[in-house]
Amino acid sequence: MLKFSEICTFSVLYKAYLAARRGKRSRAATANYEVHLLANIVNLVYILQTKIYRPGLFRVFFVYEPKKRLVQAPAFVDKVVQHALVDNLIYERITNGFILDNYASQKGKGLHFGLDRLRGFFTEYWNKYRTAEGWVLKADVRHFFASIDHDKLKEKLKKLDLEPIVFDLLCTYIDSTDGLPLGYQTSQLFALLFLDEFDHFVKERLHIRWYGRYMDDFFLIHPDKDYLQFCLKEIRAFMASLGLELNEKTQIFPIRNGIDFLGFHTYLTEEGKVIRKLRHSSIKRMRSKLRRWEQDYPAGLVTREKILQSWQAWDAHAAHGNTWSLRQQVRDRVQNILKEEI
Repeated sequence: MLKFSEICTFSVLYKAYLAARRGKRSRAATANYEVHLLANIVNLVYILQTKIYRPGLFRVFFVYEPKKRLVQAPAFVDKVVQHALVDNLIYERITNGFILDNYASQKGKGLHFGLDRLRGFFTEYWNKYRTAEGWVLKADVRHFFASIDHDKLKEKLKKLDLEPIVFDLLCTYIDSTDGLPLGYQTSQLFALLFLDEFDHFVKERLHIRWYGRYMDDFFLIHPDKDYLQFCLKEIRAFMASLGLELNEKTQIFPIRNGIDFLGFHTYLTEEGKVIRKLRHSSIKRMRSKLRRWEQDYPAGLVTREKILQSWQAWDAHAAHGNTWSLRQQVRDRVQNILKEEI
């Protein structure tokens, strides 16, 4: 693990630049930075070494998938600095004590890792009880990023024993807005850290074997409904101690209803089979895109490359469920739009 002085070098910041531009080279901000790349990195080395670096203004916009969210995107140079900090200084320190079933924004984990863990939980449950009878507590946190208390988060960061200059810089990012801005790379890690103690509470104090969390969305599986009702009461109290509350979608329901988690609805059958169906909203969005492409592609309003990129991303995600027939239907419609085999 490097020290702050060791990341203020051309080689480290150039690697951070490569990481920051990944998947974003077509964007104007990335292209503008790349035009004067050498000068920009040399200047960044100077302002970091002389401690005059300050984050720039956000670009603010909304995204609408899967639901409307406000995104505060940082300037490209801030993305470079954040990659240098996260990749070399703070990632290991923050994530070192995380439980396995904290799935978001970590190396080797992610959405499909979480889905596979849920599949494994259902299989374990059936092997132990030989039934799909049981209960699920499903919950997520209301306005999670916007509700994170800065002082409480800083107290958690202090326990990581960071260099003062690193701690002060991270506090600058934290204090740039109310809550945490969705566009910062550090925000993802800070959000995971903020609920790390909660993860340990559920596993070690409530003794829940089958628990998983993806950012603010989490589930508990247990054969006893009364015990999950007790857990819910304890969880609400724990969240209140952090200044958070669960949203109105929080509920306890039978396992046989299936769990809506990470874009899929996962079911356990009485025979012990685990079935994973793509969430209806994802199907609806893709069909809406297909209808739009059928109009826009002949009119030249959308490119072949854009259609293929969007379809391939959706298809790769959908392939993690029991969706073969649906994927073939969508593929056929894309082929009809492009007038070619794909």
